[in-house]
Amino acid sequence: VQLQAYGGGLVQAGGSLRLSCAASGRTFSNYVMGWFRQAPGKLREFVATISGSGGSTYYADSVKGRFTISRDNAKNTVYLQMNSLKPEDTAVYYCAQGRTSRLGYVGHDYDYWGQGTLVTVSS
Repeated sequence: VQLQAYGGGLVQAGGSLRLSCAASGRTFSNYVMGWFRQAPGKLREFVATISGSGGSTYYADSVKGRFTISRDNAKNTVYLQMNSLKPEDTAVYYCAQGRTSRLGYVGHDYDYWGQGTLVTVSS
């Protein structure tokens, strides 16, 4: 399995970015996808998850109402639309593919990880 995340960059506070993560190697729709992030000097934290069918999603409280996770199973791609960005959203964002189709809220729910893409939000 390979996961390739892209779309990060530098944006001003209040701006938007859309991250993408392309997956290959196994049947995409069979597996939950998630986004995590790690800020400098901090532990990796959960951001959002979407079930294999795309019918269920869940967000960390810190991003709820601002970020939207979605997936296109025909394109083997998961997205993270990030709006109203804040400086505290600055981090390396990682996509991950889980062990089942059900939502996953913690790192050990996932067995494959992308390489990360840096998001920097300036104040």
